[in-house]
Amino acid sequence: MSDLSQIVKAYDIRGVVPDQWDERAAEALGAGFAQFLTASHPGTTRIVTAHDMRASSPGLAAAFARGVLSEGLGVVEAGLGSTDLLYFAAGSLGLPGAMFTASHNPAQYNGIKLCLAGAKPVGQESGLVEIRKNAQRILDGAAPWPAPAADARPEQRDMLTEYARHLRTLVDLSGIRPLKVVVDAGNGMGGYTVPAVLGDQALDALPLTIVPLYFELDGSFPNHEANPLEPKNLVDLQHAVVQHGADLGLAFDGDADRCFVIDERGEPVSPSAITALVAARELAKHPGDTVIYNLITSSAVPEIIKENGGTAVRARVGHSFIKSEMARTNAVFGGEHSAHYYFRDFWFADTGMLAAMHVLAALGGQAEPLSVLGRDFERYVASGEINSTVPDQRAKQQEVRAAYPDAAVDELDGLTLTFPDGAWLNLRASNTEPLIRLNVEAPTATRMAELRDEVLGLVRR
Repeated sequence: MSDLSQIVKAYDIRGVVPDQWDERAAEALGAGFAQFLTASHPGTTRIVTAHDMRASSPGLAAAFARGVLSEGLGVVEAGLGSTDLLYFAAGSLGLPGAMFTASHNPAQYNGIKLCLAGAKPVGQESGLVEIRKNAQRILDGAAPWPAPAADARPEQRDMLTEYARHLRTLVDLSGIRPLKVVVDAGNGMGGYTVPAVLGDQALDALPLTIVPLYFELDGSFPNHEANPLEPKNLVDLQHAVVQHGADLGLAFDGDADRCFVIDERGEPVSPSAITALVAARELAKHPGDTVIYNLITSSAVPEIIKENGGTAVRARVGHSFIKSEMARTNAVFGGEHSAHYYFRDFWFADTGMLAAMHVLAALGGQAEPLSVLGRDFERYVASGEINSTVPDQRAKQQEVRAAYPDAAVDELDGLTLTFPDGAWLNLRASNTEPLIRLNVEAPTATRMAELRDEVLGLVRR
């Protein structure tokens, strides 16, 4: 018997297979999701599913579909896909969706990202609690086990071509100069979607030479973890960009909803710089619109948004907060320092592929290399996120606050202190571990290192 409270997180479902959940639990969750939709979203007749390349994903997705069918709803199976392909399906078909993936987690994990029609996210406050309770009652024997009608069958629908066609309508790459691009898919779903959108399977020929790294779909991740947020997982891409004399490199995570960028020197381009670059491009198309950024992105981001005539709105860290602010303000774009990028033209959902296309269009639309183009968007020096184990995160925040009485204080998300010279720090507590996360930014490397080391000295003593 599965205890679903162990795998139902704040924004998704995730755990080790089969230790924490299995196909039986997936079937109960499918029925629980269908019950939730029937009760809270009357008129729902079908849901759409997709799954990544993990060995357990097809079986979990099929079991989930049986649970949905048992409640009298239909299922459209998109099959293999990235998370943003699932969001495309949910948005374009107007259906709730379920994506089977554990994103960048190791091979033994799997999970489900649920959304409502129009790719609206489902989290603890918007349905996950009810879905978990419905499914747990089934697993505990307090409700009948799902039994689909004998003639109930999912509908199979390949969404890849439609997904690629939609993205290509949003960013025009046909007139850019020729570019050589190394793409590290990390054996994840980028190996499936990149060829269809940008490569040899694209709808029409593009002036792009794609050099593939680890495009073979393999949920055991034999080359490196599909988590580009970790610098060690970018090393192969950095070497390949230099070796091939490429114009840039792109790294996708396991479910290809995040994209990291490497310049022609093999140096990472900050996700804050990408946020600023894409914001400037979107504001050129939509003058005066709103752009959302999270509070650990660079100070350059709101500066550049305002310089390009936009309204910059700051949000807490986390996709649910970004998406909520985007919906509230009808923002054209939103960016996070974790390399999640959200677009109004994509149902306010995140898509690494569309962000990558904006970078390609910006680079290919002028003659300078990416390292030069990027200088306009990288104005400050950042520490990156540094984790420290502390038993009392709140006490440490108060200790740091007391050490800098002249700093401006903000508590939107943890503790943010801003200094007269433009330097700032943010200390946020982990919701799940006894960790505190530090981000520091300053006008110079010397000032950043000085402030970072001072704060770490306080946090870790």
